[in-house]
Amino acid sequence: MIKNYLKIALRNLWKDKTFTGLNMLGLTVAFTVAILLSIYALFELSYDRFHENIDRIYNVYTTAQSPDGPEVSTAKPIPFALALQKEVPGVEKITKYNGGNVLVTYGDKQLRMEAAYVDPDFFSIFSFPVIKGNEQHLVEDESSIVITQKTAKTLFGEENALGKTVNILQQGRQRPYTISSILEDIPTQSTMRFHLALNFKNQSDFVYADNLTNWEKSNHRVYLKLSEGVKPSQFEKATRSFTALHREKFINDLKRDGVLPDTNGQYIQQRLLPYKDIHFATEKNGTARTSRLYPYLVLGIAFLILFIASANFINMSIAKSSGRLREIGMRKTLGANKFQLFFQFWGESVLIYSLAVLMGIGLAHLLCGQFQTVFRTAASFTNVMGPLTIFAFFTGVVVITLIAGGYPALFMTKLGILQSLKGKMEASGKNRLRDGLLIVQFGITILLISGTMILWDQLEYMRSKDVGFNKEQVIAFPLNGKREDAQAMQLLRNELANTPGIVNITASNNILGLGKDGTSSTSAMGFDYKGRGVTTNILIVDHDYTETLDLQLLKGRSFSRDHKSDSLGLVINQAMADALQEKDPLRAHIILNDTVRYSVIGVVKDFNFQGFDKTIAPLTLFLNPKWNMRNVYVKVSGSNPLQSMDRIERAWAKIEPNAEFLGSFLDENIDRTLIKERLMTKMIGSGSILAVILSCVGLFAMSLLVVNQRRKEIGIRKVVGASVATITILLGKEFLKLVGIAFLIAAPLAWWFSFQWLQGYVYRIDLSVLTFLFAGGIVLVIAIATIGTKTIGAALQNPAKSLRTE
Repeated sequence: MIKNYLKIALRNLWKDKTFTGLNMLGLTVAFTVAILLSIYALFELSYDRFHENIDRIYNVYTTAQSPDGPEVSTAKPIPFALALQKEVPGVEKITKYNGGNVLVTYGDKQLRMEAAYVDPDFFSIFSFPVIKGNEQHLVEDESSIVITQKTAKTLFGEENALGKTVNILQQGRQRPYTISSILEDIPTQSTMRFHLALNFKNQSDFVYADNLTNWEKSNHRVYLKLSEGVKPSQFEKATRSFTALHREKFINDLKRDGVLPDTNGQYIQQRLLPYKDIHFATEKNGTARTSRLYPYLVLGIAFLILFIASANFINMSIAKSSGRLREIGMRKTLGANKFQLFFQFWGESVLIYSLAVLMGIGLAHLLCGQFQTVFRTAASFTNVMGPLTIFAFFTGVVVITLIAGGYPALFMTKLGILQSLKGKMEASGKNRLRDGLLIVQFGITILLISGTMILWDQLEYMRSKDVGFNKEQVIAFPLNGKREDAQAMQLLRNELANTPGIVNITASNNILGLGKDGTSSTSAMGFDYKGRGVTTNILIVDHDYTETLDLQLLKGRSFSRDHKSDSLGLVINQAMADALQEKDPLRAHIILNDTVRYSVIGVVKDFNFQGFDKTIAPLTLFLNPKWNMRNVYVKVSGSNPLQSMDRIERAWAKIEPNAEFLGSFLDENIDRTLIKERLMTKMIGSGSILAVILSCVGLFAMSLLVVNQRRKEIGIRKVVGASVATITILLGKEFLKLVGIAFLIAAPLAWWFSFQWLQGYVYRIDLSVLTFLFAGGIVLVIAIATIGTKTIGAALQNPAKSLRTE
């Protein structure tokens, strides 16, 4: 019997090749895209889930009250972790963590690698399995290091890495380390990434040894694993007396400055951020907020695309059913029951969906590499597939097939015998469903198109925004070689002296935007000024910093080699000048470390030294060319910037022949900070294009069916004098009315969602009604073009041909 059903299904599908092809095309494309988008979303949602004790691991951060409202800090002082574990119950394990680039040398290999400075308990908290070597007491020995499998292969090839010695450049000298263990490669879905791990004590003295009892300087993160049964809120409350004891001076300073406590009467509150949420965390109003909006939005787009394709299938199946009414009547007359008919019609749907799913999986697999390249993701079938994912996927397919294929089948089996044999059926119910589905389809399309336009406008606004410095003609790259920074800078200046196209050279301890090596950092400090506390971000810079970046001087001057006292001078931004509350900021003098007196010599216009999601904060520039600069800035002329880039690269190769040149223009660095917005624009834009195509496929099929069903009516109208335009409008106005209804529903929703999303940006575009009108206009024009291809042809047809069979 099943064989017979299959034969009938194949015969019917082959008979209606046009509609079968349109359904197969729409569903295959929809499943392909939905699978790829779902892989991306599931990949993002799986971040850090590989840690065995993920539900008990937390990052400790601080919410401190300030005159400008609550502020968040993840940085902790050196004595914090040990004191917290001893004085506050509920800590099972705790570790300090600091990351940074180190220069690793082995033989003639010289590589810049990401290092993790951690306490031994780090590997008891996090799940980074050891595959070779000592599995216990990792990084307890200060002369040994732990490396990943990939790092071992990079440094030693196929040689056994255990027991080998590598040199790491620290504080200006090469220090040998023995490899004691090799870790399994860190999963792609790990927020925390490193090539090697060292004992926390191995950091530079100014980071660790000089601050063993210093509660004022914070420079690392702290992670802990809570004891069984301890709730985060319970632990946070238990830290209040601990904070009051160790931060007493800071709290008194806040009270002195008139800062108000929070609703619990606290000036400083230790808080816990679940590590499973850390990849999705942002700071807002003094607390860490978790938002998985982007991966769920991608999943939503995948679902909407499947919905549009399935809606097309339902509409076409019901519309096509009018051609099978006599078949239904005859089969019922011959004794077929509702179950048999339902199984027959639903079986045809299952066949189409099954083929579409198989083809979609195959296409998604073939296109996965291109998808990874376009959307800059490591998401693949391999790193998201598991028993639960496979079960969820096939369950979803079964549910979609039951709904999308089952409804038309149920609709057809409910028709009475006489009604079926007459070849007629009531149209009102089917039209309401058809119209409702088309309205939702067009509404989704309008929503996606308007969302894409707003995303694009916001992205372009941030890219083109005046950031306050020269981003087009300045090349930045890290000092990632063996030489001390000051020496490397001097050699670079000598090498590029009198080089055509090179205008200025300077350096800083921070990078603007996001460097080519993926690094970005900020530093801040607080001090007392005239009886109140002031907090500022700090930059350590070399000479010519303001000139190289074309920072606009508002008052005073920049650092000059002609003024030896500039080592005790400060250049501040306008926000810092406002924080000092001086009528003339050039008269301000700041005392640091109780004895060193600095004088403000210049004020520059505010510039974006942080991301676009923050207001421009107070900033202070210190001149110290012998400091750990780390980043070079070279201003080039606009005549041939790419040639200048080549000259800089060749000069760097002479100075550090084994170091990789990672130069990029500052506008590229800024673009890298906007990668999330760029990816979302691509994804929603791609979803919009696909939604338009699928809607057009469905609309074309529906107009084709309507024209076929009303062919004789068209012929009669032409005989009695109706014009081509009249007939075209008659056939098309029903669908165009649905576009209008969809716009009225979708436009307010699109505005609300867009408004809420834009609130996450300090610098944002203003929403315009023209954006939504334009999105609706695009859909209207496409609908007219799609409907017109068939309706105009039908209106132009000779009426004799339509009426010949009457």
